[in-house]
Amino acid sequence: MNVFLVHAHPEPKSLNGSLKDLAVDTLSGLGHEVQVSDLYTMRWKAVADAGDFADPGNSERLVYWRESKRAYLGGSQSEDVAAEQKKLLWADAVILQFPMWWFSVPAILKGWFERVFAYGFAYGVGQHGGERWGDRYGEGTLLGRRALVSVTIGGRAPHYSPRGVNGMLDDLLFPIQHGTLYYPGMAVLEPFVIYQADRLSLDDWAGIAERYRARLHSLFTDAPIPYRRQNGGHYDSQQVLKDGLGLGAAGTGIHLLRPGDPPEAPLAQP
Repeated sequence: MNVFLVHAHPEPKSLNGSLKDLAVDTLSGLGHEVQVSDLYTMRWKAVADAGDFADPGNSERLVYWRESKRAYLGGSQSEDVAAEQKKLLWADAVILQFPMWWFSVPAILKGWFERVFAYGFAYGVGQHGGERWGDRYGEGTLLGRRALVSVTIGGRAPHYSPRGVNGMLDDLLFPIQHGTLYYPGMAVLEPFVIYQADRLSLDDWAGIAERYRARLHSLFTDAPIPYRRQNGGHYDSQQVLKDGLGLGAAGTGIHLLRPGDPPEAPLAQP
């Protein structure tokens, strides 16, 4: 199988760097093909701006999504963006390796998404009409691929519990896992999380490495997070969860399939 690892940490000798290296070694040892985009080493351009378009359709006013669509469909995207899209299409699984900074991904990874997930590639695809708002949230260009978020966090686990001061980790990761990875169709696995990342000892590393290897061994067998599909029949024409669904759940948990829910409609055939 093909695995694409996107790494976002500026220090090669960091915990994130060690996790990236361990993933490459483990997955390669299992017979998988692995490609890595080390964004800091690549000096990835994180800012989405007019410089992304060599021949814009409107030179007086930038409408980024419109130029993104024009460049993608016209085959005139910048080479770095097109190369990352090619890796995503090649992959059977995608791993994101990053530290949580200010409750989100590092800016360089956010910029990777903003530029690589172009209109027509990761969004703005499929037919729109009635209760169907295009191919997204469980459908789309990246359908059939798995995604794993591997994140290091400085805080303690209780801080991210249901009553923790920082909020539930599932809710904090929702924009990444549901809004960015599930949106274009990827099946998202439960995240691999390390807390108190800046307080770990060398002795702690052995246990972390063992735990991560186990997750990597089951990369293609673990059940994904059971997000509801947008076009599965559970949302109305305004894309609001229908009455009677999500009862007893809190926060973003209402968007998870629950026992007793009506079955979702089958995926539309391309």
